[in-house]
Amino acid sequence: MNNIQTMNHAADNIRILAASMVEKAKSGHPGGAMGGADFINVLFSEYLVYDPKNPTWEGRDRFFLDPGHMAPMLYSVLALTGKFTMDELAQLRQWGSPTPGHPEVNVARGIENTSGPLGQGHTFAVGAAIAEKFLAARLGREVMKHTIYAYISDGGVEEEISQGAGRIAGHLGLDNLVMFYDSNDIQLSTACDEVTSEDVAAKYEAWGWHVITINGHDVAQIRAALDEAKATEGKPTLIIGKCIMGKGALKADGSSYERNCATHGAPLGGDAYVNTVRALGGNPENPFVIFDDVKELYARRAAELEKICAARQAEKAAWAAANPDKAVKLAEWFAGKAPAVDWAGIQQKADAATRGASATVLGALAEQVENMICASADLSNSDKTDGFLKKTHAFTRDDFSGAFFQAGVAELTMACCCIGMALHGGVIPACGTFFVFSDYMKPAVRMAALMELPVKFIWTHDAFRVGEDGPTHEPVEQEAQIRLMEKLKNHHGKNSVLVVRPADAEETTVCWRMAMENVDTPTALIFSRQNIEMLPEGNDYSQATKGAYVVAGSDEDYDVILLASGSEVSTLEAGAKLLREDGVKLRVVSVPSEGLFRSQPKEYQQSVLPCGKKKFGLTAGLPVNLEGLVGADGTVWGLESFGFSAPYKVLDEKLGFTGQNVYNQVKKMLKK
Repeated sequence: MNNIQTMNHAADNIRILAASMVEKAKSGHPGGAMGGADFINVLFSEYLVYDPKNPTWEGRDRFFLDPGHMAPMLYSVLALTGKFTMDELAQLRQWGSPTPGHPEVNVARGIENTSGPLGQGHTFAVGAAIAEKFLAARLGREVMKHTIYAYISDGGVEEEISQGAGRIAGHLGLDNLVMFYDSNDIQLSTACDEVTSEDVAAKYEAWGWHVITINGHDVAQIRAALDEAKATEGKPTLIIGKCIMGKGALKADGSSYERNCATHGAPLGGDAYVNTVRALGGNPENPFVIFDDVKELYARRAAELEKICAARQAEKAAWAAANPDKAVKLAEWFAGKAPAVDWAGIQQKADAATRGASATVLGALAEQVENMICASADLSNSDKTDGFLKKTHAFTRDDFSGAFFQAGVAELTMACCCIGMALHGGVIPACGTFFVFSDYMKPAVRMAALMELPVKFIWTHDAFRVGEDGPTHEPVEQEAQIRLMEKLKNHHGKNSVLVVRPADAEETTVCWRMAMENVDTPTALIFSRQNIEMLPEGNDYSQATKGAYVVAGSDEDYDVILLASGSEVSTLEAGAKLLREDGVKLRVVSVPSEGLFRSQPKEYQQSVLPCGKKKFGLTAGLPVNLEGLVGADGTVWGLESFGFSAPYKVLDEKLGFTGQNVYNQVKKMLKK
């Protein structure tokens, strides 16, 4: 075991690096990073198991940072492990630097998650712990026996999502989850006692966690707590580390700068910085240095890890020899490739609601995709994720052999847990709820897009046709919101989210295929509550993969193009019948994904929606959903207010979503 003097010296080394990174950037958060240095040093130098030569090893322990503003702490300790250079630390928050202001997922560098809004990071850890339990149930403890570590701050505990994460982890008995709570009682602008008086330990104990409270700067207490946590069975562990914000910081006059809100979100500055670095044993003129004894400390750990990993790889090899089928699954699942599915064998019921058609697909996926996890926020019988559930069973604390995650009424928590599953790797997560509740999930969807994670978001009850529930439950602006994200490009130049809204049951199968074959970004699947008539017979549904395609009408000269997504396509076709009887030549276009359509060659886009042709768009959301496709050549009929409480067929009539109104509006447009 390393001596206490060296361990404390290493923690001070982290403090110097963290404070210096922020000082050079003239921006950032030194206080929390300095306060957490002792725990992070003990964890990385003595406990965290990873392979320095193979950072993506599926059997590694994983560390999830919740307070992303404490990035300097993480970058500093990773520099001690050899993942970052001193020059890279000195470029904190600069253009093109690998050390952005908040950590961004980079497993090769030891960063397991992008740290977004407080509360999400530790919830990702809960999802990762679920994934590990799920995989262990299928592959065996020989290859899935790692620990998920999370780091949370006062702000993360206060964020509402922590309630869902704490409840779920305790309920499922995730004893592979260890979370350190940096309890320093100081926030960005206030002391914690100005905003909360809750008993955090009692709260987590009530959820079923094992709770340990320690001095967060005492190496011996940190070690004892980690040992106790790893030995605890049947419960996740919360280690409450009573820490000091800005530990070791001094003011310009040499007095203590600790426990001060000012150190939370600003450089120490001037003489305060100089005094602090000198007191911690560093050189303010050359602060980006790793002390010799600290180099030796982490070199010893690297040698230990080499032996640990060699033993684990030998164990894995013996397991693979005894379980060749499971070894193939392990490799395939962590490769992250699209699974093989018999799409042609999925038989849809005509004129079904697309949520029902989705249930049919999910039933097939439950049987054919062994590493898929489906979740619902207490709506499985309405969002029809029960199509998956009927072919498996839900997780319980003692049984992860099923593949369904009952998240309870917690849409944001559910989404973040699924993101954590995807970050862990080896599983394909999907989660469902009503489309109007996607508002609760938006911050998580954004994080999934930022991290380029292929989570499948299933949203049903897609429009005002929720009916009697009224405007509180009728999505109007939600499609516009998610399609704005569809227009954003990620770092690889792809649409940050694949958004698909199928027009009927058969198109639903194609959209699900697109979702399952999309392994690079999240997918949003938007389904109807009500039954939808099938598109005209003979339609080539395979063309839906291009984002928009002609479903009715010929390429001969025509007067107008009718376009929509989802259930509105069948309404357009009802209007098209009346228009054809009146001698109007037209074509009908289904646009399940504008983002996909925009990525097609310009020639294809022009062949479907040529410039100069009159266009009429129909959307159950805001007109902006289709205005970019209709352009100046026509008009869009949509909603410009929230919905109303009434049977959906009454709403169709009152709001103009009928074949007759399509006829009326198109005739009016053509007369102009």
